[in-house]
Amino acid sequence: MTGEEDGTGHRARLRERLLRQGPDALLDHEVVEYLLALVIPRRDTKSLAKRLLNEFGGIGGLFAADAEAIERAGFSETAVAALKIVNAAALRLLAAEIKARPILGSWNALLDYLRADMAALPVERVRVLFLNAKNMLIRDEAMSEGSISEAAVYVREVIRRAIDLHAASLILVHNHPSGDPSPSRQDIAITRDIAEAGKRLGITLHDHVIIGADGHSSLRALGLL
Repeated sequence: MTGEEDGTGHRARLRERLLRQGPDALLDHEVVEYLLALVIPRRDTKSLAKRLLNEFGGIGGLFAADAEAIERAGFSETAVAALKIVNAAALRLLAAEIKARPILGSWNALLDYLRADMAALPVERVRVLFLNAKNMLIRDEAMSEGSISEAAVYVREVIRRAIDLHAASLILVHNHPSGDPSPSRQDIAITRDIAEAGKRLGITLHDHVIIGADGHSSLRALGLL
């Protein structure tokens, strides 16, 4: 039996387990291995999958990783696209959960979505979730993106956009590329500035959520809002 035939048989067994037993039948490296095998058919993709998972800190970090970072790890554009399309599909599934119901009643689903989308970002990004009077999502917008350590947030821009969208409330979100979601003094100050500016116009800031690889922080839960 040649190595190629053995590889084909192994992939067939992975496919059989996936289709007959469901997604939990495959280990993380087997999921990535099978996915890579679809676009790199004549190579042993098990070792490639294990290397990627180790380099990016697990399956969540891999699928959320920047495309250029995966390319730098020695993978073709086709292989990178295969990994990123999985991430895109996962984010759309998670986003559907928060679009269908009031945000404040879907808090865990919101956190799942934000972690999947932002926890592995290499730079800091600020986004705002604009809500209507029933706390349904009107718009989820990135407001700024910065260096590895900071992104500028302008109170005037956030409030002006809320007015443009006729938003009744909003949730501020940003990530900490360091992985530590603990709020800085600047995070606390900008949160209070936005809350005060919105209050004057009848726009409520429900929370400021900070996402990191090590978890998340809610400034409201911490008593800082």
